[in-house]
Amino acid sequence: MPIYKQYINGEWTDAVNGKTWDVINPATEESIATVPFGNDADCRNAIEAAQEGFKVWSKTNAFDRAVILKKASALMVERLQEYAKTTVLESGKPLAEAIGEWRVSANFFEWYAEEGKRHGGRIVTANRNNKRMSVIHQPLGVVGAITAWNFPAYNPARCWAAALGAGCAVVAKASEYTPLTAMNLVQCLHEAGLPKGVMNLVNGQADSVGKEMLENPLIRKISFTGSTRVGKILMDGASKTNTRLALELGGNAPVLVFPDVDVKKVAEESVGAKLRNAGQVCISPQRYIVHESIADEFIKRASIRMKNIKVGFGLDQGVEMGPMINQNQRTNLEKLLVQAQEKGADVVVGGTRGEFKSGYFHLPTLIQNATIDNPIFKQEIFGPIMPVTRFSTLEEALHLANATEYGLASYVWTNNLKTSILVSEQLEFGLVGVNEWYPQAFEAPFGGWKQSGLGYECGEEGLLEYTEKKLISIGIA
Repeated sequence: MPIYKQYINGEWTDAVNGKTWDVINPATEESIATVPFGNDADCRNAIEAAQEGFKVWSKTNAFDRAVILKKASALMVERLQEYAKTTVLESGKPLAEAIGEWRVSANFFEWYAEEGKRHGGRIVTANRNNKRMSVIHQPLGVVGAITAWNFPAYNPARCWAAALGAGCAVVAKASEYTPLTAMNLVQCLHEAGLPKGVMNLVNGQADSVGKEMLENPLIRKISFTGSTRVGKILMDGASKTNTRLALELGGNAPVLVFPDVDVKKVAEESVGAKLRNAGQVCISPQRYIVHESIADEFIKRASIRMKNIKVGFGLDQGVEMGPMINQNQRTNLEKLLVQAQEKGADVVVGGTRGEFKSGYFHLPTLIQNATIDNPIFKQEIFGPIMPVTRFSTLEEALHLANATEYGLASYVWTNNLKTSILVSEQLEFGLVGVNEWYPQAFEAPFGGWKQSGLGYECGEEGLLEYTEKKLISIGIA
């Protein structure tokens, strides 16, 4: 049976202060579980346990660590359907999306189980014969991991698997809106035989837990997925303690659609990509910048597809989009939509909450005439609104695409090889998807430019982010 509590030093625990938190189903607004809700005291206990766990785990052979991580991965696959349904209940996303998320999460643990075996270091050729040099990679220490609600399995797995694969111990805080999924991840690691103290999970007040992670000298690094605003707060705090940071922050992904594509196909696929997790995705395609010669046809085809999207409870048959995560997120989206219209944007499809009597639903919305000075062009939407802006020249398209403080993901749709190369090399984003909607993989680096983050996750780069590099230089008399 699932255990929905905090996990500290190998034990499932309640909060030190005895407080609890009701987990709400965003599709029904009903409580589905009650979990502990602690603060810095729980985090401090977890950090101290992690420091002891690190002493054991860092000295465990990488091949032995791999056995445990692979077993945890296998348990996730075995319980895929059960865990995915829990993720639907607390996040609102459709079941198919939750199943896919859990598959990828399991893959992370499988990948880093193997990757941890391959990064012992290298021999450096010295500039004289009486000297031998080598560089070794050693685990960093205790890592604090703060992850977001939009991908409650994927976000933690991406961080935890890399840190554990490198030999670090982890103190994690998942979002209080989606803690059950994180607890299921921990259950698998616990049953796989992870030594006590190596993995710890607290649930509680974000500011209190984050402050403890920043100020506790035992924390060597904090990995954070969330807003740019909170990321800047962490950067300010880390400057005082020299705590290393990995930040995956906001995004404002442009989609450049050139006139040589199959307009109907790209327009219809654009809707599905935009509405994944109700648009609540950091790399969500956001600003659709479409060539003026095909813009009307693009809008027409996208509108038809959007009107036929089935919105509802993620466990119901055929549902393609669920609710937003909470009332606050929906309210912010509605305010942004009003501002967009005040600045001249026009609603083509949607624009309302629909006829739902409960749940944080907002209908899929398509708007046009979103100019470069429109708030919905400049700000991260993080919801099911798809704005379309026209362009006439390649230079204008690039200018519109790069006119943002963010630099996480970007997308290019063209059948012209020259255009794809030229544009992808000039886009100021860490990820570029050319004729695809998912420019990320557990085996490839993931990171943002500008105000979209610091550091990299995934791939070999993701593992090395959790290591220290040490030069060993030996003189030979």
